[in-house]
Amino acid sequence: MGMDRYRAGFCILCTVVLGACSSRAPESAQPQASVSPPAAAPAPAPLIRPLTLEGYKKSVAERIVGASPDVFVDPLPDMLKSIVVLDITIDREGRLTQVSVRRSNGYRALEKKAMDSVKRAAPFVAPAFTVRGRDGSVNFLETFLFRDDGRFRIRSLIERTG
Repeated sequence: MGMDRYRAGFCILCTVVLGACSSRAPESAQPQASVSPPAAAPAPAPLIRPLTLEGYKKSVAERIVGASPDVFVDPLPDMLKSIVVLDITIDREGRLTQVSVRRSNGYRALEKKAMDSVKRAAPFVAPAFTVRGRDGSVNFLETFLFRDDGRFRIRSLIERTG
């Protein structure tokens, strides 16, 4: 009977230890979503990869915004200083393979700021197979909207109305 009591106690102890190892921290101990990451550390990749190109562009834009100190959140001004359209290619692993200016109105410093913002945010979440091309990469255009002070917003993150 002493041995049965020993085994029962041992089994309970093992169950408690294994349960503690595999359980998640309580919700109150989880990091709060309202805490934004520092500008130097891009936001973590989403747990679920977007399955559409628009969804993927939005996830890339969110990562760029999370990694850039040059973003503004105020409403768009009536007149923008510059609009820079970048051509972005990301490989199947989420690595930035190419970024170039597709269209601009000539402000080289703002073109550079847009490209540097993309480079700083890389690597990105690996694109789902539903958005990749034949070579496994995803290619898209992204528009950076600059106001007079050189701060920008990204078109994919602006809510469309109407």
